[in-house]
Amino acid sequence: MTPPPSPPDASLPLSVFVIARDEEARLGRTLAAVSFAAEILVLDSGSTDGTVAVAEGAGATVHVTDWPGYGPQKARAEGMCRHDWVLNVDADEVVTPALAAEIAALFAGGPPPPAAYALRILNVYPGDDAPRPFANDYRVVRLYHRSVGRYRAHPLFDRVDLVEGQAALRLTAPIHHFPFLDWAGLVAKENRYTSYVAESAAPRRPGRLRWRLVAEPILVFLKFWLLRRHVFGGWKGFFFALTVAYVRTLRLAKMLERAERPAPRAAGEK
Repeated sequence: MTPPPSPPDASLPLSVFVIARDEEARLGRTLAAVSFAAEILVLDSGSTDGTVAVAEGAGATVHVTDWPGYGPQKARAEGMCRHDWVLNVDADEVVTPALAAEIAALFAGGPPPPAAYALRILNVYPGDDAPRPFANDYRVVRLYHRSVGRYRAHPLFDRVDLVEGQAALRLTAPIHHFPFLDWAGLVAKENRYTSYVAESAAPRRPGRLRWRLVAEPILVFLKFWLLRRHVFGGWKGFFFALTVAYVRTLRLAKMLERAERPAPRAAGEK
């Protein structure tokens, strides 16, 4: 078997930015994997653990701000970068050596022409070091030149909007995503996230939410179990797909609870 390519040693003329909060346990590995970049920037939103110390120890430039939402926070970090070529990595993700080598090849002759690249993001289960066989999670723009794309300021969804006529190119090697340290952490994390989504999302009609509450969990389970190939992940894959379906159910239930909540009375109203 051919060994994976080694990550580049030289600093590439691009900025890596990471948004983080209370990510002391995972951030060190994330930053070590992007040491090839000329700049690493961490935007912290009020960590109470050692996140800032870990980032500074890795040589990152650290800024601390409030939390305006996912899209706005990434847009802030994007704007703080020194270089126009930027790579966004979440605090629970790790750039693989193969992907680092692909990025280095793009910059082999200096900064390439402005473009945007969609990268494969593959989930890794707790206790595992690599994704399940035949993993097929999602692909999203993470490496781009700021002249062709920017993060949109949506509080719930962090996505790079490309300028009209700009198509995303693709790199082959993946980023490994370690979304939770253990299964209990997954449930706790998603409980917090669904509450945030339910209160921040635009109001929905209760009738439509009731129908979605019945149908969506089943469809979501099948999507993750079959189309995203968690069927190859053994019991962990089954539990992951089942948990994602439960999380969608929980989110819809909280949105329905909000939709049926009595409207607050106006001041002075009896």
